Amino acid sequence: MWAVLPGELALAVCLVAGVRIPGPVLLGAEALVVGVLALEVYVMWPLYAARRRAGDTRREAGLSAVRAVVPVAVRRLLVHELRALHSLGLWVLRRRHRIPEGARPFAYTEPQTGIMWTFVFVSVVETVVLALVIPWPLVHAILLVVDVYGIVIVLALQAACVTRPHLVEADGSLRLRYGALFDLRVPAAVIAAARVERRFPGGGLVRVDEDGTLDLAVGSQTTVTVELTEPVEFVRPLGRRGSARTLRFNADDPRAAVAALVRPPPTPTASHRPALAPPLTPERTAPSSTPGPPA
Repeated sequence: MWAVLPGELALAVCLVAGVRIPGPVLLGAEALVVGVLALEVYVMWPLYAARRRAGDTRREAGLSAVRAVVPVAVRRLLVHELRALHSLGLWVLRRRHRIPEGARPFAYTEPQTGIMWTFVFVSVVETVVLALVIPWPLVHAILLVVDVYGIVIVLALQAACVTRPHLVEADGSLRLRYGALFDLRVPAAVIAAARVERRFPGGGLVRVDEDGTLDLAVGSQTTVTVELTEPVEFVRPLGRRGSARTLRFNADDPRAAVAALVRPPPTPTASHRPALAPPLTPERTAPSSTPGPPA
């Protein structure tokens, strides 16, 4: 399925671009697509029917069948890509993603911004050069779509990081994010200490040491270290789970992030009793001087 569908997309692009494709090739491609879809239905229908008999709704049964057939890594990559494209729209509109009232956002994109814009520049130059060099219309159309989509994805990844900052919420809890790829919530009750500490860990985006230290590096560096009283669980970008008791992450303003994490929790305001009204005194009335009724 993952080989046939991109091929179908490439054929559609070629047709829109005006490339002549022989009839047998089109017929064979469409027959292959129909066959793949029929195979998917043949595999997923028994799973769907079993979940329906078990009492699930149509939506729950459909999602269960998709999860059983499509690998979790593929599903998560597709979801990440859709969220990144949504973040690109938020970036254009100058909005950010789900920042609750009272939460303090902390950006973390400074170490990678220059690298991302370099990727975009190189991709644009590559697209122009290939458009001038490649003489075959079919290859030119396919590479043009791939290059333009690659530029959009790089912009979407940077937009996701800009519109989804780290958060220190009003109750003191911490939410660590890296674009649409990583999201970890840490309750305020398990945060023991926080300090500014610049490190340059090796490895990829998410790395966990044997001692339970999570490094969420941006541009191969972290600037804040948070110690926890107990481990917290997290989900890696491709679906694997892990736990960590020490968190290291990057913040463009690490001192402000640490100050927000170590501030004392807000004390509840003392309730003021309503002021008591002065005691009521019996009202004095003057004796009436009106003569009584005649006898």
